[in-house]
Order: sequence, then C-alpha cells, then structure tokens
Amino acid sequence: MNRSLFVRCLFAAVPLLAATAPRLNAQNPATYFPPSGKWQKKSPAELGLDAAKLQQAIDYAQANGSTWDFEKDQVPTFGTPLGPLPKQRAATNGIILRHGYIVAEFGDTKANDPVYSVAKSFLSTVAGLAVDRGLIKRVDDPVAGYIHDGGYDSPHNSKITWKHHLQQASEWEGSMWGKNADFAGVEQFGNGQRKPRALQVPGSYYEYNDVRINRFSLSLLRLFGKGLPEVLKTSIMDPIGASREWQWRPYNNSNVEIDGRQIGSVSGGTRWGGGLWINSQDLARFGLLVLNHGKWDGRRLVSEEWLKLAVTPSEHGPDYGYLWWLNTKKQQWPHGPASSFAAIGNGGNIIWIDPEHDIVFVWHWHRTQAMDGMVQRIMAAVTK
Repeated sequence: MNRSLFVRCLFAAVPLLAATAPRLNAQNPATYFPPSGKWQKKSPAELGLDAAKLQQAIDYAQANGSTWDFEKDQVPTFGTPLGPLPKQRAATNGIILRHGYIVAEFGDTKANDPVYSVAKSFLSTVAGLAVDRGLIKRVDDPVAGYIHDGGYDSPHNSKITWKHHLQQASEWEGSMWGKNADFAGVEQFGNGQRKPRALQVPGSYYEYNDVRINRFSLSLLRLFGKGLPEVLKTSIMDPIGASREWQWRPYNNSNVEIDGRQIGSVSGGTRWGGGLWINSQDLARFGLLVLNHGKWDGRRLVSEEWLKLAVTPSEHGPDYGYLWWLNTKKQQWPHGPASSFAAIGNGGNIIWIDPEHDIVFVWHWHRTQAMDGMVQRIMAAVTK
C-alpha cells in the first residue's frame, strides 16, 4: 500500500474508533465560569435556544417532581439506616446551563439535600485525583498492592483492581459497616435484598452494589490518608466556587483511625443515610467542570485523560463507565445524543452532561421515568 493510500485509510478509520465512547467537548473559548457566589444569566435567544420551547421544558420539569418521601420510603426500600437522614426535602428544582451561563432555573436551587448515588461520580473524580497524583500508578493494579487493612487478603479479593471497583465489577466479598456484600435480609436491605448467587471472578461480572462501593471509598481514604470530603473540597469544590453548605456525611459507625485521627469514611450514596448533601447550583458547577474536561477557567483540576476513561463504556453490565451512566447505546435517553452521560441518584437526582450541545442540566427530585421526556424537550429548544 502506498503512503497516500495508507493515510487516507487511517483517517477514514478515526471516526469509527471515536464512536466507541462519548467524547467530552473541546473547551469552548467563550465558556463562562461563574465566580464564587455569582452566576451570570443569559436569555435563551443569546445562547441559541428557543424561549417558548425551553419554557415548555421547564413546565414539564415542574409537573414531574419526585414522590420520594424519606419517612415513608427510605427504610422499606433500603433497610436499616446507618447514618443521618433528613425528615423533609425541597420540591423539584434544577438548572440548565449553556456555555456556562444559566439559561433556565426553577425551584429552590440552593436547597442542600441528599443526592444518593450522584455521589458515585464524585468518588470517580476523587479516584482520578489519586491517579493524577501518582497515588495509584495504574487502575489495573490490584488494590491489595496498596491497601493493607485485611480487606483484600483473601485469594478472591486479592484479584480486585481499582478499575474493577470503578466499573462495579469487583465482586468484593465481605462486610462494610454492618452490611454484607451479598445484600441478604429484608431488615438490612429492604426491598433491595437479593437472592443468593455464586461469586464471579473479579472483573467478569457487573453488579450495582453499595457495600462494594463503600469498600472502594474506604480504600481511597486510606490511600490519601485524609477524609475524602477534605480532598474534594480543596481540590475541586473550592476552586470551582462551590458554596460552603454542601456536606459529604459518613455513617454513624464508619470512623477509622488514620495516623492517630478518627476520620469518617464516606459512602457512595444515601442508601443507608449520610452521603452527599448538596444543592443544584453546586452540582451544576461540578457538571460544568466535567463538561470542560477538567479545566476551570484555564486551571487544570482533573486530567482530561482521566475524564475520557471515566466515560468509556465498560465491558460488562449496562452502558456504564467509571461510576458514570452513559448513553452510547441510546438506551438511557433515546432522545439525547449518544455522547451524553450523567451522574444519577435515587429519588430522581441527576447531573446530565451533553458535550455535543455544550449543555449541563441538573434536576433535583424528579420522576425517574420523566428524564427522557425532559431531554427531548431540551433538544427541541436548541436552535444552533
């Protein structure tokens, strides 16, 4: 094959290779990064959106609030709690960003409520910081080579890598904070209890499992030698101008001793209480950082390479990356771009990121089945 023909063939193959994973947007030089305590708004027309259709989307959102009730739903759904839970929550609320500007906002976007498994995508980002700093050399390394607290000593658990945890394919065997990884027992796990099954080889089987995620979180805590909320605050949330009101709360029984200090190991959700309590504005800032591949107003906070890996589909299970939900198969949101992805939590909590149209949408407390309808309406409002 002559050189010119080879080059033509090579470039013809690039779109096929790129189509296998979502792509973060190339950072728009006109992107606005809001300073702390302030956020500029622009009209839909200024940002290439149809105002009437965007209003239809907001009306739809406000008509599709979540029915989740902490006092009525929490224990029957998830079992005995281990940490704090609020008695009440805010009504449905959210923000739509385009190019960093607020183009629409509804409800109380400063209400700090639990966002359940949205916290998993924050855990993913903290893991990315560990890789960026060389605390984790390779995600394919066994965790047992780094963490020596007994949690990875068995022949089965010794095979688990950081990547297995990130893709929810670790099959870690054991108990964390009084909850066993097999999810057996209605008292402990409520309607979420599971039938017994044989453990699979780590890395070969996907299971959404908060006990194993909590093991992952503890391993990251030991790796950093400090609380993950502190790592997140100083490395991410303060630089992006987040409020001081958000909290990442541990369970009542999840303290561990690190260098003579008692530190709470946080969870990857609020399944058993605690977890990430945060408002829609702070979630939108985090989403804007991820949309702009880890840079905030020219400052690199998370490596672009990590975020690309985080939204690459895993081999097993659903359309899932490193604790991010993907849309590469157009199954999550059929009306959304295949490149879109999200952090998702129980009760109807989401940070939806659309690199193709430079949009971040945060929706706190919505009916889960209404999300694709909302995506459909946002897409209909885009004019350019």
